[in-house]
Amino acid sequence: MRIGITLALACSVGLVACGDQAPEAEAPEPAAAEPAAPSPPLRTPAPEGAVLYFISPNDGDEITSPVNILFGLSGAGVAPAGIVFPDAGHHHMLVDIGMPPENIPIPEDANHLHFGLGQSEAMVELPPGEHQLQLLFGDHLHIPHDPPVASEVITVTVVE
Repeated sequence: MRIGITLALACSVGLVACGDQAPEAEAPEPAAAEPAAPSPPLRTPAPEGAVLYFISPNDGDEITSPVNILFGLSGAGVAPAGIVFPDAGHHHMLVDIGMPPENIPIPEDANHLHFGLGQSEAMVELPPGEHQLQLLFGDHLHIPHDPPVASEVITVTVVE
């Protein structure tokens, strides 16, 4: 009888120690959230009827460098970069390059000239040869308006 009690006691101890339930699985660690990609800034609506153009030089002109570029604008106002003013923006000039992406700030380099102080003319150095020029209006953050306000492309030849 002693064997039966010992065996029963051992089984009881085993059930109490181990429990009669399956061991709980550890909950997996939650995955780290991926950082959200920054959303592009909202584009400023273009002033209705805005027209951007070159006053000087004209398409086909032969010029010497530096050249005085005069910007023409109607239907919108000019404000320095960083200043929010309704129906306004500032000038950029594209040199020998196509239109940049419309939903990000216009780059600033030798092909993308910024006139963020609100200039309406500038002395620009251009190397000898043929060049395609285009004006592009940007908002207070240097982002093209929606839709972009841009001049026609003109071609000028810099002579020595």
